[in-house]
Amino acid sequence: MNYDFIFLKISGKNLDEKHKKWMKIALNEANKSLQMDEVPVGAIIVLDGQIISTGHNAPIKNNDPSAHAEIEAIRNASKRLENYRLTGASIYVTLEPCAMCYGAIVHSRISKIFYGTSDPKSGVCGSCEDFGEKSFFNHKPQISGQIMANECSKILKDFFKAKRI
Repeated sequence: MNYDFIFLKISGKNLDEKHKKWMKIALNEANKSLQMDEVPVGAIIVLDGQIISTGHNAPIKNNDPSAHAEIEAIRNASKRLENYRLTGASIYVTLEPCAMCYGAIVHSRISKIFYGTSDPKSGVCGSCEDFGEKSFFNHKPQISGQIMANECSKILKDFFKAKRI
């Protein structure tokens, strides 16, 4: 199913289940990157209980080093809302954001970051660095990690394992 630019409402009493449902959709986005032979990372942006945007890694396809899943989702959401501020929105991303993506999240004023698996090489939400603790940012999104961490990690591990064969 194509989730681009459709509104999907998740209702339910169990918050953890809601986060898993959103992350599953982000994983669907990661699979789009995988099909393009890109590092499989996917992201969605949720506002008021609805998906307003999706994105997946496409730096090779787009010849754009900034075409990470988070950046693509932010660009799509900003265009859709006709506003570069995404105040009140949450981003779900399958991999802990890097410095570039964290900066874009801060500048767009996204309120919450939910990520799947940690990134020990470039993650800045606690793995390599904790940008949430830095005083030089004028906006501090709430950060929650390890949502469906095994599933989010597996798609990446399988991708890189296949590259080494």
